[in-house]
Amino acid sequence: MASIAEANSLFEIDMELDGLLEEIELQIEAEGEPSEELVARFQEYCEARGEKVDRIGRFVRMMEAREQYCRSEAARLGDRARAAAGKVERTKNMALSYLLSRDLKKIEGREFTLRVQKNSHESVRITDHTALPMCFRKIEARIPGVVFEMIGSFIPAELGKMLESSIQETRPDNEAIKAAIAQNRAVPGAELRRGSHLRVA
Repeated sequence: MASIAEANSLFEIDMELDGLLEEIELQIEAEGEPSEELVARFQEYCEARGEKVDRIGRFVRMMEAREQYCRSEAARLGDRARAAAGKVERTKNMALSYLLSRDLKKIEGREFTLRVQKNSHESVRITDHTALPMCFRKIEARIPGVVFEMIGSFIPAELGKMLESSIQETRPDNEAIKAAIAQNRAVPGAELRRGSHLRVA
């Protein structure tokens, strides 16, 4: 049979405790003291609340540890994937150089054939990154919204639309919002509010 802590949420346990406390107070008023059965049940639910708190604490700690492990594994596996991709690229280039230097179209092993294959389309090869003009680059930049708005106010409307259409993603600048509200400036769609968080100790 499931324990009280297993079968009930913290809210349900708390509601039951409130009800039992009310019953105890009514019995004291009517009979001078509560029944042993009622007191035992009250103590049982008090212990269940403590057990429930411990269960929640253990679960949170376990999930935090799992999250940390998954993040570290993701980073480690990402590094390994990049290293493997680099090795693949270097090995392919070495084999291709070997075939081209000997004017071979292919070489065969027992399981695999290495073959020189013409690409289906031409590819760009950058010979000097520093010499490449900015107009031939794709730019990924993070700029404050206020700077973006200033740029927009100085350029023609058509150019402004092009600039806006190039936006991939935006996210709130919390520091700028806090600073503006601290200076009593209205920020539509945002407010400052001191919330709460759960600390497991």
